[in-house]
Amino acid sequence: MQQPYPLVPIARIHTDFPEKFGIPRQSGLVPDLEAAILFEPSFRNPDALRGLEGFSHLWLIWQFSTVVEAGADGEHWRPTVRPPRLGGNTRMGVFATRSPFRPNAIGLSCVELREIRLHTDQGPLLRVAGADLLDGTPIYDIKPYLPYVDAHPEARGGFAEASEDYALALDFPPALLDRVPAEKRAALQGVLANDPRPAYQKDPGREYGMSFAGLRVRFRVRDGVLTVTGVEEEDDNRDGGHRP
Repeated sequence: MQQPYPLVPIARIHTDFPEKFGIPRQSGLVPDLEAAILFEPSFRNPDALRGLEGFSHLWLIWQFSTVVEAGADGEHWRPTVRPPRLGGNTRMGVFATRSPFRPNAIGLSCVELREIRLHTDQGPLLRVAGADLLDGTPIYDIKPYLPYVDAHPEARGGFAEASEDYALALDFPPALLDRVPAEKRAALQGVLANDPRPAYQKDPGREYGMSFAGLRVRFRVRDGVLTVTGVEEEDDNRDGGHRP
């Protein structure tokens, strides 16, 4: 039997998230989040993007790279996981979830295509919105979203439909919001309103810290309200996650 070709990254995505904490739980939850996709040298041929301008959304097939580094592979997979949507306390079959801890650490995200730049100093560049990926995540493939086959309004959402609502009211003092670049404010507010805390952490007295676009954002949550308590530049300012 012929051996399959090995998977190789064709691109990497550059986002505002240098750490996993704070990344939206699903793609599309925060449409104001923008990211840039840059292709690896072997795939910087503008011809590969011919016709892509006719599509509004894309599928990204990518790797949970930090999970792979931690040793979660086909030999160390678990048949059940604890989905955040169920509070992190109930086990479900891994194939009924989108957990990164699976036999192959492959992710799938639907993003909005906002811009195609064919000629930059680093080759072709795609600007997308609504991504739920860590900065530098390797992408294995890009496919167009086809509404006539990919959209199923009648589909059932299983246990995810009946689970907890993560929406929070947001108290962002104007003096702290002014420390956030104007073009990043809507995205950051969307991330915070979707409750970036781990599902099993609900301590109202705890202060959380999140890295976003070169900033360290601190906050507390009590009675359904997230209050921002601090916004500071990080010592290793990443300039928006190294986004081009």
